[in-house]
Amino acid sequence: MKIIEYPSQIKLQEILTRPVFDSVKLEKSVTKIMSLVQKKGDKALFALSKKFDKANIQELKLSSELIENSEKLIDNKLKNAIKTASLNIAKFHNSQIYESEVVETMKGIKCWQKSVPIEKVGLYIPGGLAPLFSTVLMLAVPAQLAGCKEVILCTPPGKDGIDPAILYAAKISGVKDVFIVGGAQAIAAMAYGTESIPKVDKIFGPGNQFVTTAKQIVASQGIAIDMPAGPSEVMILANENANPDFIAADLLSQAEHGFDSQVILVTTERSIISKTLKSLNDQLNVLPRKEIAEKSLESGAIILVDNTEKMITIANAYAPEHLIISTSNYTELIEKVYNAGSVFLGNFTPESLGDYASGTNHTLPTNGFARSYSGLNMDAYFKKITFQEATSEGIEIIGNLVETMAEAEQLQAHKNAISIRLKAIKNEK
Repeated sequence: MKIIEYPSQIKLQEILTRPVFDSVKLEKSVTKIMSLVQKKGDKALFALSKKFDKANIQELKLSSELIENSEKLIDNKLKNAIKTASLNIAKFHNSQIYESEVVETMKGIKCWQKSVPIEKVGLYIPGGLAPLFSTVLMLAVPAQLAGCKEVILCTPPGKDGIDPAILYAAKISGVKDVFIVGGAQAIAAMAYGTESIPKVDKIFGPGNQFVTTAKQIVASQGIAIDMPAGPSEVMILANENANPDFIAADLLSQAEHGFDSQVILVTTERSIISKTLKSLNDQLNVLPRKEIAEKSLESGAIILVDNTEKMITIANAYAPEHLIISTSNYTELIEKVYNAGSVFLGNFTPESLGDYASGTNHTLPTNGFARSYSGLNMDAYFKKITFQEATSEGIEIIGNLVETMAEAEQLQAHKNAISIRLKAIKNEK
């Protein structure tokens, strides 16, 4: 990891700049894949699975028997962990569902809002480097709580098929339709529909650069997506109260996601740096995914600053997906956090809690999108429809205001829609 001491503002901007990929070339490749799926449907999906995943898929849709029998293929300890995590996720997300109140804005004028679940949603579950069954819970449990009528799931084939933990997580989350397809082609299938895979109204889920680009393309074509997302990232803020072994473990837990994961430590203590680096080396050597984590750490950074205020300034400027605050005064600092996907407080709250089982959602904005996007929550699964009702008394009270405004905007028909009613009410008296 690069070590930068007391950087200037210009240097800091350079450090916090995320890697830039050749988006033109990437978009061209993804567009070609998606066009193929749109034109040739299932036939294209079979060919692309063979090309990219080296898998000869015979059927895209997984049988209900395989989903139903998945729990027989995983041990009780894992099943219990998945169930408990599912309950925590459901409990936290259920608290986000609010009943709208009828508001009388003026006498005789009532307005209210109704939350209506999105009917058809598609969930994308990465399955390349690791079978992310936890993501099934994060996406499917809220869909189940919302009452979405149709929920489908796409995940790429592994060398041994679909991991049974993914299927078990789908089963307990109420997902019945699972399709073996990954990458940009899966996003295209859910966006356009094929002979086997139905078209959906909104697509959820993280993925690699190809998946992210595909989601952004379909979003420009009228298919809703949860959020833009890129390589995963963590920023840790640490003062003398932090534990270097914990810091190292948290950096590595992020680094093992992929070669392009972003890891940054910001600290006020020089001693924290040396101790963290030593612990990183010790812990790294025993990791099964050492090569991946090592590559990720190469592009990581450790920034030494003067005080905790500077740390918060840097965090808000970076807008990290995950922000860990390992300081003695974190209760004061959280009031100053404006840009972050999810925040983890104190020495005993690792990112892993949110990734799996605390109850919060791990589908979060990356690449600086935390400045304007929230992490996945129940609002993403609903449309909000507004209603209003006016009585004759109400339109008499508000009518003249609307007539005046419509006339000022030179929209005579708008004014007439009010005037004709006011005249009818007057004639009835």
